[in-house]
Amino acid sequence: MNELADILPWLLPVLAVLGVGIAVPLRRRGRRGAEPGRAATPEAPAAEAPEVPEAGPAPEAAATATEAPALERPEPVAGRLVRLRERLARSGSPLGARLLTVLSRDHLAEEDWEEIEEVLLLADVGAGPTTELVDALRERVRVLGVRDVAAVRALLREQLLALVGPDMDRSLAVAPTDGRPAVVLVVGVNGTGKTTTVGKLARVLVAEGRSVVLGAADTFRAAAADQLQTWGARVGVPVVRSDREGADPASVAFDALSQAQETGADVVLVDTAGRLQNKAGLMDELGKIARVLSRPGPLAEVLLVLDATTGQNGLRQAQVFTEVAGVTGIVLTKLDGTAKGGIVVAVQRELGVPVKLVGLGEGPDDLAPFDPEAFVDGLLAG
Repeated sequence: MNELADILPWLLPVLAVLGVGIAVPLRRRGRRGAEPGRAATPEAPAAEAPEVPEAGPAPEAAATATEAPALERPEPVAGRLVRLRERLARSGSPLGARLLTVLSRDHLAEEDWEEIEEVLLLADVGAGPTTELVDALRERVRVLGVRDVAAVRALLREQLLALVGPDMDRSLAVAPTDGRPAVVLVVGVNGTGKTTTVGKLARVLVAEGRSVVLGAADTFRAAAADQLQTWGARVGVPVVRSDREGADPASVAFDALSQAQETGADVVLVDTAGRLQNKAGLMDELGKIARVLSRPGPLAEVLLVLDATTGQNGLRQAQVFTEVAGVTGIVLTKLDGTAKGGIVVAVQRELGVPVKLVGLGEGPDDLAPFDPEAFVDGLLAG
C-alpha cells in the first residue's frame, strides 16, 4: 500500500493526459460524421442556396435595344443668307475697299482709272466685264460729279450688282417631274470640295423638307463613298454605293436613280469622280453617266463645283464640263476668301450659267444659295 501511495501522485497526471488524447480524436470523428445531418439541428441551420441571377438579354437583343443616335436637324436655309455678307465683310475684301478708296479721290486722273482696272483684273473679274465696269463708272462720275463717300459707295454698288446679274434664275430644280425624282449630277475637278458639297447640299434639301437619295458614283476612291455615307447617316439619307472599288460609275448612278424611283424620293444627288478637264477618257466617262441618268428623263441640274480661289483657272474647267455634261449651275466653294471673288462675274459671263450656291466655310451648314445683293454688300463692307 505504501508503494501504491507513492506511485499515485505520478500516475494520475499521466492518465489524465492519455484520456484527453483519446477523447479529442473521438470528438472530431463524431463531428465529421454528424455534418450531413447538421441542417436538421437548431444549432446549425441549413445553408441557403446561392441565388442564380436572371439571364440577361442576348447580345443581339441588347444591341437592338440600344437607341439609334438622334438625327441631326440641318439649319434652315434662310438663316444662312445672313452669314454670306458677314463672312465676306470679315475677310477684308481688297476689291471693294480699294475701289472705294480710288473713287473717293477729289480728282480722278487717268492713272486712277488704270488702278481701278488693275484692281478688277486682279480680282479675276475678267477683261470684258472690267472694261464695261470702268466705262460705266467713268461716265457716271463725269456726269454726276460724284465725290461724296456715301454717293460713291452707292454708285459702285449699283454697277457691281448689275455686273453680277441680279435677274439670273438661281433657283434649284429639285421638284419631282411626272412622278420621277429630280436628278442632280455634281461634277468638278479634284480638290474643289465636290463630295463635301454633295453632303452639304443633301442637308440643304432635307432642311427644305425634301426626301433625298445619294449616289456615290466616285468609285475610284473608297474614301469618297465612305465620306458620303457619313454625310447621309447624319440626316437619315440613304446612300447607294458599289461593293467594290473601280466599279462602273454609270451603273452606280443608275442604281441610285432606281432606288429613288422605288422609294418615291424627291431628289437623287449623284457624286462623280474628280477629273481633270484635259483627260479625254475621264470626260467621256462623265458623258456616259449623264446619258445613263437622262434615259428616263432630262437631268434636273448639272452643278459644277469650282474653288473660288482659283480665279481664271476655273474658267477653262467650266467650259469643258459644260460641253460634256451641260452644266446648269455653279457652286463656288471657299467664297469666304474673296481675293478672287470676281470669278462670280467672269464665270457667269463666259458660260451664261448662274452661280447658284456658295460655300462659306467648313461647317456642315455653310452652304447657301447665292444672293447677289449680299455678295456685293459683303465686298463693299470689307
